[in-house]
Amino acid sequence: MRYFSLGHQVILLILALFIFAILYFKFYFHPYSTPSEEIFKEIVVEVLGEVQRPGIYSFKNPPSLKEAIEKAGGLKEAALYDNNSFSEILESGTQINVTRESTEEIKIRLGRMEANKLLVFSVPLDLNRVSVEDLCLIPGIGESLAKEIVNYRKRQKGFRSVEELKNVKGIGEEKWKTVKTFFMVKPLTE
Repeated sequence: MRYFSLGHQVILLILALFIFAILYFKFYFHPYSTPSEEIFKEIVVEVLGEVQRPGIYSFKNPPSLKEAIEKAGGLKEAALYDNNSFSEILESGTQINVTRESTEEIKIRLGRMEANKLLVFSVPLDLNRVSVEDLCLIPGIGESLAKEIVNYRKRQKGFRSVEELKNVKGIGEEKWKTVKTFFMVKPLTE
């Protein structure tokens, strides 16, 4: 059996180190991310009705009403619309319902996506608008606790913060820690 000479051993060692360095940089070395690689929060919008491809669409940045409808393939048929309202910026969880009023006119209603869809996309539910049925979709919240939350909301005339959930009978510190990420609070407008 022949052995490698000292020169061959040095070359093999350098080659092995070179391959190791390439593998390290490819799989283990992660330089600091640049601003273009920043983590973004996905914005989801549901478009329904008189559009080419109704469905739920995601965006990197909050879209305008026009951008959301264009991503859904645009309107099924040409129609008159107010160009100023098409520039409205949408928030995550918005539902757009496009209906035809006449052969030339359409109506666009903005609302909120259903709770089950919001939860799938990790969009928090608004404590001031959520129903008992929607609350039951959240792990750890049963029907009796959901009714307690809604009754508390009625008595207090709305939630002012998510932390206020701690005041609801049946929600202690541990339960609050597990459910707080499912909620947000928007002020009620009368």
